[in-house]
This record gives sequence, C-alpha cells and structure tokens, in this order.
Amino acid sequence: MTRRSTPPGGEPRWSGHAAPLDTTRQGDSLSMNIADIKKTATDKMAKSIETLKHDLAKIRTGRAHAGLVDHIRVDYYGSEVPLNQVANVTLADARTIAIQPFEKKMVQVVEKAIRDSDLGVNPATSGDVVRIPMPPLTEERRRELTKIVKHEGENAKVAVRNIRRDAITHLKDLLKKGETSEDQEKRSQDEVQKLTDKSIADIDKLVAEKEKDVMSV
Repeated sequence: MTRRSTPPGGEPRWSGHAAPLDTTRQGDSLSMNIADIKKTATDKMAKSIETLKHDLAKIRTGRAHAGLVDHIRVDYYGSEVPLNQVANVTLADARTIAIQPFEKKMVQVVEKAIRDSDLGVNPATSGDVVRIPMPPLTEERRRELTKIVKHEGENAKVAVRNIRRDAITHLKDLLKKGETSEDQEKRSQDEVQKLTDKSIADIDKLVAEKEKDVMSV
C-alpha cells in the first residue's frame, strides 16, 4: 500500500510500492505526453517488482541464504549502515550463515543486531565469526509463510494495477484535450496493458518460486 506523509514545510513523501503518476512536467503545468506516461508506468511497475523481491527475500525458509540479512542494519560509529558494509556474509553450509565483521570490535554489535531483528534466529559467536543456524520449519509454519508470500504478491499486483489505472486515465485525458488521436491513444492503452500483463506474470513467477522454496524440506 502506498502512503503519503507531508513533513512541515516540505513536499509530500511516498512510501510503498509506487507513488502516483506525476501529471506535470517539472517547472511548468504542461500535461505529460504519451512517452512520459508510458515511461513513468514502466519505471513504477519495475519498482513494484523490485520491492516485492526485497520483501520476499526477508521471509525465512529452512535453508540459509545470504540475502536473509540484507535488510539488517548495524550501528557503526553512530551511523546505521547495512550489515554487508561492515562484514563479509557467506554460507557455512546449507543451513548456516557465517558473518565475519571486518573489525573485531563489531562482532558483538553484529550479533546483537541479528538477535534483535525480525528473523527469529539465535546467532552464536565463535571467535570473530557470527554464525546463524537456520532451524527447520514445521509444516504449520511453512503453510503460514506461504500465506505471507501470497499476500506480498497480491500487494504488488494491486500496486501494478493502480499504476495501469493512472496511466490509462492520463491517456484518456490527452485524448479529451485533443493532444493525441484515438488510434494513438488506443495503441498506447494496449501497450500499457501488455506491460501490466508482463508485470503480473513476473510477480506470479516470483511468488511461485518463493512458495516452492518455503515448502522444500
């Protein structure tokens, strides 16, 4: 879901899969042309898919993979930085992630960040290496996770369809204003629909792959 917040004296900020299409050119009030509309829709649908990939990567399965810790941030000299900027992340085996901080004093900081994260794991430190064992998932937990995966996929589809709706609305506005022909407007709608269909298919593929991963023992 896309949310908007407006800081005091500032411009609205958007969070979520995608912000609404911008209907004006920066610096003036001219309507977007067809190329602008299609490019904006393309970019925003791609962003929605990238967001889905990021969200699915955070869903833990019974197997280890380095991407599970990509979203974890640690305190480094007073700044919050991604874990992979302060440590080397590798796989010790199929069910264990090994993390070796570049600086020894960061070992405990990294361990705490992992323990306090939403992964639900119990890291253990040996020397200057933090190991994260992936406990096997119960059948019930696997089914719960597949529901979460499906939900994330549906959120991405809603975002893509909203982008399609906005693009079609702007194309119709151009036709209404006499800024494009009926044939061009129809062709552009067809192109936006093809883009939407491809994005939905990409989402379905990502969800299916993640579901298979979650259910694999």
